Amino acid sequence: MTAPLLEARAVAKHFPVREGLFGTVPLRAVDGVDVAVEEAETLGLVGESGCGKSTLARLLVGLVAPTAGEVRFRGEPLVAPTTARGRRQRRDLQIVFQDPYGSLNPRMAAGEIVGRALAVHRIGSAADRRRRVAALFEDVGLRPEYTRRYPHEFSGGQRQRIAIARAIATSPRLVVLDEPTSALDVSVQARILTLLKDLQAEMGLTYVFVSHNIGVIREMANRVAVMYLGKFVEVAPTRTAFSAPLHPYTRALLSAVPSLAVGAVPSRPLIEGDPPSALRPPAGCRFHTRCPWAQDRCRVEAPALRPLGSDGLVACHFAETLAAG
Repeated sequence: MTAPLLEARAVAKHFPVREGLFGTVPLRAVDGVDVAVEEAETLGLVGESGCGKSTLARLLVGLVAPTAGEVRFRGEPLVAPTTARGRRQRRDLQIVFQDPYGSLNPRMAAGEIVGRALAVHRIGSAADRRRRVAALFEDVGLRPEYTRRYPHEFSGGQRQRIAIARAIATSPRLVVLDEPTSALDVSVQARILTLLKDLQAEMGLTYVFVSHNIGVIREMANRVAVMYLGKFVEVAPTRTAFSAPLHPYTRALLSAVPSLAVGAVPSRPLIEGDPPSALRPPAGCRFHTRCPWAQDRCRVEAPALRPLGSDGLVACHFAETLAAG
C-alpha cells in the first residue's frame, strides 16, 4: 500500500505559558492529531479561531517542531532544514500565509522575493532564475515588469499572488494554505481561489487548505477535517460532512452559515459562547461544555476518533444516535 504524501502521527504542540512567579502551564494548541494527506487531494482544515489550525499548518511544513508525535513526508520523517534531506523536503513543502502584507519583505523587490526561493535551493543560474520568475508572475496573473516593484506598490490581492508565486517557484508537491483569502475582499477572494484551482490542475499540486470560512472549504476541499480545541472531531469527504454531519460541532458550524436564499429564515445557532481555554481544556469530551446533547459520559470520558459509516471518522460517543435522529 502506498504511503500518504504527508502524514502526522499523534502530533502535538504545547507552548509553555507563565503562571505566577515561577510556574508555567502548557497551552495545548495541538493535542494529539492524526492526519494523512493523499497525492493531488485538497484537505480542508476548518474550525473556530484559536482551535489550533494555524499551529497544525506550521507543524505540517516543519516551521515549528512538535512537542510529541511526528510528521512524515513521502514516508520519511520530516527533519530539520539544516540537513541535506531536510532541504530537499522543504523544496517540496511550501506554505502561503494569511497576511499578504506581513509575509513579504518590504525591502525586497517582488521578483527578488520570488527568486529567493530558487536561489536558496540552487535552482538554475541567475539568468534562468530571472526567466523563471517572469514566467511565474505570468502564471499567477501579474505582468512580468511588476518584478521590479516593491510590496507596498501592490494591492492585497496582488501581494497574495506574489506569495503564491513564491510558494510554487520550486515546483513543490504540497502547499499548505493558511487562511490565504481571509484578508482579501470577496471579489478578490474568488479570483485567488480560481487561481489556486487552476494551478492545482496544471501542476498536480496537493493542498492543505486552512480556513474558518465554510463556503471556501466547500468550494476547495475534497475532504474536510473539523478541529476543536486542538483535536479533530470529524474527518469526512466534503460532500458527506456538509450534507450529513456526524459531530454536534460540525452541525453547529453549518448552522451558523447565513443563507442568501430569498425568504430564508436565519437558523438559531446550535451552540453559544466561546470555547474553553487551551490552557485548561475540560475533562472528557472537550466540546461537552457547549454541546446541547452532552450526557454524563461526555463529561468524564474523552471520545476517540473512530470510523462511522463508509468513509467518515467522528469523535462523539453518541454519533449514531444523532445521525439516526
